[in-house]
Amino acid sequence: QVQLVESGGGLVQAGGSLKLSCATSNSERNLGWYSMGWFRQAPGKERESVVSVNWRGDKTNYEDSVKGRFTISRDHAKNMLYLQMDRLKPEDTAVYYCAADVNRDNIWDYWGQGTQVTVSS
Repeated sequence: QVQLVESGGGLVQAGGSLKLSCATSNSERNLGWYSMGWFRQAPGKERESVVSVNWRGDKTNYEDSVKGRFTISRDHAKNMLYLQMDRLKPEDTAVYYCAADVNRDNIWDYWGQGTQVTVSS
């Protein structure tokens, strides 16, 4: 079992920045072992992938609308996953989730509870 907890969401004006964090409450689980991803779901829309990183950390896959604005990163020492979001737009408003692919099979096995990001115009 991998329990994920997101934090860092909030209300920000368009053009601003936020940094989301994802941690695990299971200290024996090393997030560096897994492929990890950030997803988002806006009201009335399906959940979509924002960015993912493979377990080795050498491959990332960004959704086109966030390329050049969002950056995924890991801190292995702190066992954390981050999403730096810059130049935010109102259309980035959504609940953001982190997820873990523990078997490295492109299936997202565990999800956090989500954190709300609201970008005002």
